[in-house]
Amino acid sequence: MAKRLTTKEKILNAAEALFAEQGFEQTSLRQITAGAEVNLASVNYHFGSKKALIQAVMARYLEIFMPALERELMALQQQQQITTLAVFDCFREPLRELSAVRKHGPTLFLSLLGFAYAEIQGHLRRYTMDNFGEVMQRLMAVLHTANPQLSPVDMFWRLHFVLGATVFAQVSGPALREIAAADFGERVRADQIVDKLIPFLAGGMNAS
Repeated sequence: MAKRLTTKEKILNAAEALFAEQGFEQTSLRQITAGAEVNLASVNYHFGSKKALIQAVMARYLEIFMPALERELMALQQQQQITTLAVFDCFREPLRELSAVRKHGPTLFLSLLGFAYAEIQGHLRRYTMDNFGEVMQRLMAVLHTANPQLSPVDMFWRLHFVLGATVFAQVSGPALREIAAADFGERVRADQIVDKLIPFLAGGMNAS
C-alpha cells in the first residue's frame, strides 16, 4: 500500500517538478498550489515564503549530497597526490545517491542547480554556505591542492565555466542523447552523461 503523502510533501513534490522544468522565477505559487491540490494558506503555513520553499526543495537533495561529497573529499585528502580528475570523480557517488530522493534524482538536482545558477538565486548560495560551508571550503582546498598554479581569480572563473558546462550538459542532455543515437548509434543513459562530462571538466580546469 502506497504511503499517503502529507500536505507538506505534496507541496514539495509539486514545487520540485515545476522548478526543475521551468525554473524558479517562472514558477508561480499559484501553479504550485494547483499542482499540489492545496490552497495558498497551506504553502504559507508550511514554508512562509517562496524563497523558503525553494530552499526546502533543494535541501532534500543537499542533505544527502553534501555529506556524501564530504566523505569522498576527506578520503581523497588522504592520498599523496591529488589530481583535478580525482576531485571531480568525488561527485559521482554523491550524485548516484540522490536516486534515493527520486528515481531521476541526479538529473532533477542538476536541473535545479542549473536554474539556481542561471537565475542568480543569491538566497540559495547563502543557504548552502550557512548549512554546508565546511564542505564547500574542503572542496576549494582540494581544488587548490590539485591546481596550485591557479590564482584565486583564475579558480573563480574556471569554477564558473565548469558549472556553466555542467548546466549546459544537463539542460541539453535529452537533445544530445538523441543526436548521439541518430548520428553515431550510441545509446547513452541520462546518468551516463556525467561520466562523459567529468574528464572534460577536469581538462578545462587544468588547461594552461
